[in-house]
Amino acid sequence: MADTESPEAPLRTLIVDDEPLAVERIQVICAEVETINVVGTASDGAAALRLAEKLSPDLVLLDMTMPELDGLGVAKELAKYSNPPAVIFVTAHDHFAVEAFDLDAIDYVLKPVASDRLARAIERAASRRGNNGASKGEWLEELWVPHRSELLRIAVTEVSRIDAERDYVRLHVGERSYLLLQTIAGLEQRLDPTEFIRIHRSTILRKDRIRGLCHDGLGVWSAELENGDALRIGRTYLPKVKAMAGR
Repeated sequence: MADTESPEAPLRTLIVDDEPLAVERIQVICAEVETINVVGTASDGAAALRLAEKLSPDLVLLDMTMPELDGLGVAKELAKYSNPPAVIFVTAHDHFAVEAFDLDAIDYVLKPVASDRLARAIERAASRRGNNGASKGEWLEELWVPHRSELLRIAVTEVSRIDAERDYVRLHVGERSYLLLQTIAGLEQRLDPTEFIRIHRSTILRKDRIRGLCHDGLGVWSAELENGDALRIGRTYLPKVKAMAGR
């Protein structure tokens, strides 16, 4: 879809948003970013796809909530192109982040849009120029989590433990933790099983953070972590955990 250009050439950028003031705000920010060139704007999903076909943008700044064909629908159609443009979602809603990273979006910027935040997202797109046609890995490499007024991008390699909390999961990253709207079962399917293992219906662990396994003599096993915590292993998951340890 997008033409191959010199790495130094500005990214041909299409802005898609059904709110005129939002489009104007994004255009003002983009005017200050040397790495992009706005080639068009669209106010709905259908118009976005028509313009994408005609203008061959390298980057689409895409609103998530629009009437009829929404941002997710547009992104899914763009992803079908042989050389699809990079996509940065720009939205007032943080609860679409899971769907966004499933579509391999470059970033997910929350409204009201801060100029420095959008500029960072655009720089990420510029740094990945030429890789849009590469096949997406089978397993998740990063997650976006709501934090204050923005979404933080967290590398999956930084997550040591995941706990289920109703329809959310809590991601443990160093000394901090973050809530993500996602079921633990759904997230488990997207994690590399060579790196993560589910030890309980409510717990997934990164394998290299497990120091050892222990039992209380009554058939109850626990996983000992690097920080000294011991987490009970559910009976259903015990065979797989033992197999990991060669037992």
